[in-house]
Amino acid sequence: MKKDKLSQIWNSQKNPRDLMGSMEIVKMANRQRKQQFIGIAILAITIVVLTLYAVKYANAEWSGFTIGLGLMIGSLTFRVVLEILSIYRKESRLVSLDGQTFRAYLKRYYKVRQWVNFAITPICFALYCFGFIKLLPYFKQEFSAGFYTYLLISGWVSIAVIAVIIVRSIQKEHRFLEGLQKK
Repeated sequence: MKKDKLSQIWNSQKNPRDLMGSMEIVKMANRQRKQQFIGIAILAITIVVLTLYAVKYANAEWSGFTIGLGLMIGSLTFRVVLEILSIYRKESRLVSLDGQTFRAYLKRYYKVRQWVNFAITPICFALYCFGFIKLLPYFKQEFSAGFYTYLLISGWVSIAVIAVIIVRSIQKEHRFLEGLQKK
């Protein structure tokens, strides 16, 4: 983000009340961006781990195992690309708009994010879960009963934790949009 240009544009506003609101919006947007980067980092680490596992254990023929890993990796990769594009699009607008126009832009942006959160995210999450389910028969066949039970429990616990993180992220974005609409 080009902070010098941003400061110059937003400091040129005439109404000091708008400047305070603008600075508050920048602070909220930066906090939201930091949370998005944390989410992207977690997803990227998961992609790397799954890809390494796929390279080591997947064979060249299509099976439920490769389909399962492919669904998990593909859904996460799609989500990461979507998040990166979303951040880039928002930041490119941030440095080119004045405070009032940027506030209006953020309202539209977070309404689109709601569509992403309530349509695309559940599809990606469902594909990820389906991919995990496709792996279970192969895990049961290849590993001991104890280790399979560990994978089963830890896998579903991980999916539950991911679900909680997703829900909390959606709630935060929704509160952010509500805060923008109140001003």
